[in-house]
Amino acid sequence: MYPILFTIPGIDYPISSFGMMMAIGFLAAYWLTVRELPGKGIDVELSSNLLLFVMIGGVLGAKLYFAVDMMFREGGDFAGYFFRRDGITWYGGLLGGIAAGAIASRFYRIDMRGLFEAGAVATAVGQSFGRIGCFLVGDDYGKASDLPWAVAFPNGAPPVDYPVHPTQLYEVAWLIPVALVLYSRRKKSPFLFGEYMAANGFGRIFIENLRVNPEVALGLTEPQWIGIGLVISGISFWFYFRNKDRAEGAVPA
Repeated sequence: MYPILFTIPGIDYPISSFGMMMAIGFLAAYWLTVRELPGKGIDVELSSNLLLFVMIGGVLGAKLYFAVDMMFREGGDFAGYFFRRDGITWYGGLLGGIAAGAIASRFYRIDMRGLFEAGAVATAVGQSFGRIGCFLVGDDYGKASDLPWAVAFPNGAPPVDYPVHPTQLYEVAWLIPVALVLYSRRKKSPFLFGEYMAANGFGRIFIENLRVNPEVALGLTEPQWIGIGLVISGISFWFYFRNKDRAEGAVPA
C-alpha cells in the first residue's frame, strides 16, 4: 500500500496515490476522448472546456453522493462529509459527469449523443485508473479470503489486518477488456456509451458479491441496485438509438 506518494516541500501537503491515479485517469480519458471528437462532428477546440465541465461535475457528483449517503446511513453534518478529503464515490462521479456532459452539450450546442459516444472508451479507462488508486490507498476492498492473491490493508480505509479480496483490481480486470471491446465497436455500435453503462453495471453486480457493503433491499446492496439501473438504462438507450437510426434510414433494418 502506498496511500501517500510524497509531501509537497514547504507546505507539507500530502499527495495521495488515489489523487494521483485520479489525475492520470482524467488525463488518459481526455486524450482518448479528443481522438474521437472529430469523428463525431465536434470541434476539438472545445475539448478543454468539455473536460473541465465533466471533471467538475464528476468531482461534485462524487462528493454529493458520498455526503448524502453518509448522512442517511450514519447521520451527522453534510458539510463535514462533503469536505472530507477521502469522500469520493465512483457512481456519484459517473452520474455527476453525465449530468455535466449533458449541460455542456446544451451550452456549446453540440451533439450530446456524439459527445457521450466519444467518451465511452475513455470512461472505462479512467475508471480503471481510479480503481487502481483505490487499491493503493486500501479503499473499497472485499470480504475475507484465503486465495493466493488476497491482500491485507493494515493502513486502509478502514484498516484490515487479514487478507481480503482485492475487489478494486477485479474491477480493473473487468474494465480493461470492456474498454478494448468498446474500442473495437466504435464504428459499429448504435450507442457506445450505452454499452459501457450496461457492461459497467453488469460487472459491478457480480463483483459486489465479494464486497462488504450492506444490503438495502431484496438482498442487494446499493451499488448493485445502481448497477441494475445502469444495465437497464444502457440497454434502453442502445435500442432507442438503434431504432431511431433505422427509422431515419441511417442503418439497414
